[in-house]
Amino acid sequence: MNRKADAIIIGAGVIGSNVAFELAKRGYKTLNIDKLPTSGYGSTSNSCAIVRAHYSTWDGVAMAYEGFFYWDDWANYLGVEDERGMIQYMKTGSIMFKLQGQDHSKKCLKFFNEIGVEHEVWDLDQLKDRMPIYSDNQYDGTTRPDEDEHFFDKTGKKIEGAVFTPGSGYVSDPQLSSHNLQVAAEAKGGEFLFNSEISEIRQEGGKVLGVNLKSGEQIDAPIVVNVAGPHSFVINRMAGVEEEMNIKTKALRHEVCHVPSPDGFDFEKNGLHTSDGDNFIYFRPETGNSILIGSEDPKCDPQEWIADPDNYNNQLTASQWKAQVYRCMRRIPELKEPSRMRGVVDLYDVSDDWIPIYDKSALGGFYMAIGSSGNQFKNAPVAGHCMAELIDACEKGHDHDADPVKVKTVYTGLELNMGFYSRNREINPNSSFSVNG
Repeated sequence: MNRKADAIIIGAGVIGSNVAFELAKRGYKTLNIDKLPTSGYGSTSNSCAIVRAHYSTWDGVAMAYEGFFYWDDWANYLGVEDERGMIQYMKTGSIMFKLQGQDHSKKCLKFFNEIGVEHEVWDLDQLKDRMPIYSDNQYDGTTRPDEDEHFFDKTGKKIEGAVFTPGSGYVSDPQLSSHNLQVAAEAKGGEFLFNSEISEIRQEGGKVLGVNLKSGEQIDAPIVVNVAGPHSFVINRMAGVEEEMNIKTKALRHEVCHVPSPDGFDFEKNGLHTSDGDNFIYFRPETGNSILIGSEDPKCDPQEWIADPDNYNNQLTASQWKAQVYRCMRRIPELKEPSRMRGVVDLYDVSDDWIPIYDKSALGGFYMAIGSSGNQFKNAPVAGHCMAELIDACEKGHDHDADPVKVKTVYTGLELNMGFYSRNREINPNSSFSVNG
């Protein structure tokens, strides 16, 4: 007899594990299947794990703000203790620079006020008092330093200030967060199967029946949820659902750099998560009095789309390292270029408009929590709740495509329209088409 489950979840990263926990809380017998050795071992482990609310849409801000409260209430939310320890929410706060001639901060402030996100608007004196190592120069965009001999030349313009959100920060150990969720799901009856690869999504009459593994094992389930991260498009093609989707996903290679803090300043203790839209980077404190630097994908940087997520260059490249570190050196003039490159390279599961897909599919019982685009770690608990509500509603007969499911959030009481994350949506012109952790 085949093994059976109420819901198979493909992937055991932070979102897959959270979907399992939320479904298990609702009485579903869940089984997470992952080709890797343990939960959070894939792209989750290399996530920058930043928690911030400055998105360019109401829905993006509302979901991210709800996430603040899950991370701040992590132990109570899970209701378990993990023998490996529990993650720490490092509530450093976040700043987003206000730039002359750009309206992103104004758009975010509008949503912050509508939604109730706690924030402060700083002038340059307040910014200098809080972060004395930051330059207030505005460069009006960025180039690649190995292609621009005037890279460090000043324009004479100054940034206007910054928007500070005190509830923001980052999660201390992204992989551990997945294991915390695994323990919580298991406490509710969920199971996890590692070192196991899907070979087939079995279906009949337009409905999913379960999966086959490369080992030859068959597992039956009327629900299958694709949370396969950078492999999401592979699973969707296996299920035969990709062609009917208006929004699709693909894998993008990304580099993140780690550099020592400037002499005389303890960035690990006193630094903030910072979104520098002028230099198209974001950075935050990192263990060992270091600074983690990520890219916000300026147009001058090449994008490397990966056809085979199991085969890509996972080593830092000198050119991109220099680009990201030098951009940070423009903002932190006392930052020294280290003699050795340190950092991580991994894949983002990117949707066509960099907004995730949290949705059903044309195949009955087949659902998707994909297209996280490098920025949805922060939303994993909210996404888990929303996916469980959506799945439960659809399995009870609700026509989500015709009448999108509305989900009331747990902490803020806001209502999220899951149609915003539909596979059938049009490209959202308000998306930033980039990542910020």
